[in-house]
Amino acid sequence: MSKRIKIIVLVIVIILGFCLVRDFFIKSIIETVISNLIGTPTRIGSFSLSVVKQSIKISNFKMYNPKGFPQDILIDIPQMGVEYDLGALLKGKVHFKRVDFELKEIAMVKNKEGKLNIDSLKIMEGKSKSTKEKKVEKPQKEIALHIDLMNLGIGRIVSKDYSVEGSEAIKVYDINLEKRYENINSLNQLVLLIIAEPLRSAGIQGLKVYTVSLLTGIAALPVAVAVTFAGRDYAQASLEVNRDKVYEIGLEMLKQMGVIKKEDSKEGVINAEVSGANVTFKLKKIDDKTTEITVYARKVGIPKPEIASGVIYKIQEQLKAK
Repeated sequence: MSKRIKIIVLVIVIILGFCLVRDFFIKSIIETVISNLIGTPTRIGSFSLSVVKQSIKISNFKMYNPKGFPQDILIDIPQMGVEYDLGALLKGKVHFKRVDFELKEIAMVKNKEGKLNIDSLKIMEGKSKSTKEKKVEKPQKEIALHIDLMNLGIGRIVSKDYSVEGSEAIKVYDINLEKRYENINSLNQLVLLIIAEPLRSAGIQGLKVYTVSLLTGIAALPVAVAVTFAGRDYAQASLEVNRDKVYEIGLEMLKQMGVIKKEDSKEGVINAEVSGANVTFKLKKIDDKTTEITVYARKVGIPKPEIASGVIYKIQEQLKAK
């Protein structure tokens, strides 16, 4: 190998090494900043920054529950893309032209004491004006940045309530919604928007995060919304498990979650009451190794797809454990 070629190879290795160290360093800073802001561990799978394209790619972004709750994932974002302004960055300003979030799941957990994981995040804390009167105020130490456009794709919310007697009550809100926002002006706004909007879209009411998000000045309205889920009274999934096994686990989970009213193993149908809703569990054999499961749920005639999805979620989790 000639001396010239060796020099070229060495330069390439040095550049690649620098990029890896640079990306690792930036990834660590982001994890630390968000962890301190939220008050709970945050981890990033991979981080890649391109100076030429002025873009950032992040994968497997995970935020975990605060202390006092199961150490599971609170927010799961498999993919995140950013288009940044290099000129602004050189001037010491953080300006993102566009941010794309693929939010797979938010876990809303109520512990045995009746406290919510979301309400227990550091970003929800407010400073009281008096010791006698506790009021939620605008969060302090806002971290400045500006985002021209943010696209937020929302998957689902998994709600787990451990304050009830017996097995935890599980509801899954399959939202499948996309929203677009303009002119976000701080990291606090961004984080609160990512937490609050899925919960608001699911119709979950009375949460502290709504009040706190308003106090941060979130006034940007979505300029585009696409909803793929509305008014269904059922949830459905195809499992690579034989029919008898699915029926066995389904019956076991429904007994844990509620009360069995009627069961028919031959037809693959179970009727039960779960969280006050009438639930019908039906199986369809696709082949020897594949079974389609459909769960219907209604409460006083009102569709409750979150309860139906919760049953399927519980079955899938049980199958993973075995």
